[in-house]
Amino acid sequence: MTKLSPETEQKIRDSFAAQSLMATLGAKLHSVNTGKVEIWAPVAQGNLQQHGFAHAGLTFAIGDSAAGYAALSVMAADHEVLTTEMKINLLAPGKGAHLIARGQIIKPGRRLVIVQSDVFAIDGAMETHIALMTGTMMPIPIT
Repeated sequence: MTKLSPETEQKIRDSFAAQSLMATLGAKLHSVNTGKVEIWAPVAQGNLQQHGFAHAGLTFAIGDSAAGYAALSVMAADHEVLTTEMKINLLAPGKGAHLIARGQIIKPGRRLVIVQSDVFAIDGAMETHIALMTGTMMPIPIT
């Protein structure tokens, strides 16, 4: 794995900061590495479903972003990425204080990048795997 350049890390951090949905959800970019990105989000009152668990929309949003930024970490400087498809398997209820999405690249490519995100609920010292996401990102030139 190659070391992430400071310019690429800053590009990812700036892009994340520009996402109003992540700000609304209270999500934070926790770590950025080549091909791997981690995003944390609180399980706040406004992010719950009717049974008091983290809403699947929160799970999907941070998982999609973590996978997308993992893909962006290997793109040329003049490219961004867009999600073209994302599948989610919900494995357990999102019970805890916060969620962590760990995105990674499965297979990089020039036209398509295959990605995965694993989302975990943190409840005290317990970490529960609540979602497995797989998807495809498409590189797009910055205009």
